[in-house]
Amino acid sequence: MTEGGRAGQRGRLQSTGFRTKGNPMNDDVLLSISDLSVEYDVDPPVQAVQHVSLELHRGEVLGLAGESGCGKTTLAYAVQRLLKPPAVITSGITILHDTDGDVLINDLNADQMRAFRWDKASMVFQGAMNALNPVSNIGKQLADVFTTHRPGMNKADIRKECCELLDIVGVGADRIRSFPHELSGGMRQRVMIAMALALKPTLMIMDEPTTALDVLVQREILTQITELRHKFGFSVIFITHDLPLLLEISDRIAIMRHGRIIETDTARNIYFHPQQDYTKRLLSSFPSLTGDRSEFSYGTAGLDNDNLDSKGGSANERTA
Repeated sequence: MTEGGRAGQRGRLQSTGFRTKGNPMNDDVLLSISDLSVEYDVDPPVQAVQHVSLELHRGEVLGLAGESGCGKTTLAYAVQRLLKPPAVITSGITILHDTDGDVLINDLNADQMRAFRWDKASMVFQGAMNALNPVSNIGKQLADVFTTHRPGMNKADIRKECCELLDIVGVGADRIRSFPHELSGGMRQRVMIAMALALKPTLMIMDEPTTALDVLVQREILTQITELRHKFGFSVIFITHDLPLLLEISDRIAIMRHGRIIETDTARNIYFHPQQDYTKRLLSSFPSLTGDRSEFSYGTAGLDNDNLDSKGGSANERTA
């Protein structure tokens, strides 16, 4: 990226007031992932996630960036134990350090895992239209969260909670009887965020929540996620291939390539002082708004990907 491009991007990031100055966060660790590996048991086997270790602090936004197919979503599904065959968790331990005590997610049985999801850790899935039931109105789908996890609540209280959630995320309580196809893409994504917020979990995993939304709606969603995080105090793992987006909203960013975490650092250090060649290439892949126009590149010409090892750089480079 040219210096002019970096200067323009720097000004744009600082003007947003998101994460470029590194807001303080609690040092307490909320989630610990140690040596997590996932294999797709096909012929030949695919090592989708390889020996990943990460920590997420309370109140932190941890961005997970990487190209499509690098294992980001597989990692998120492994944390929530949502993987289906042929995916198999072959190693690793995941612990949620809850206020009531540590929860070893690997050891939870099916009933315990069902109770854990949404209550302690929720997820905003990629593609809201696919995640929502097209033949059920959004009020009923929100209510299902409460009837499953809060069976003692009466219908009036459940409806009140659903209306409040829709108001909080900007959809509006008057849309409680609407079906997914009656809502815009941005509104459907807000419904998914409302569903994830319903039980006030301490951890929220967001898998590309702004994919396929136009840039103005993306901005509204990101602003709202930031406001809600400050209001409710939950921690976020934000998954995307859009590294500039993560620079705006994340406290720390983990770069993933070929199923491995190759670099982890603060958003500021990732932007100004990237350690790995792969991270530098990701940073240089988005266009400058102020720099000189470059020649078009076709395919992977000039990327020299063959000279990048599986960890994203040369042997003498280190992970921050």
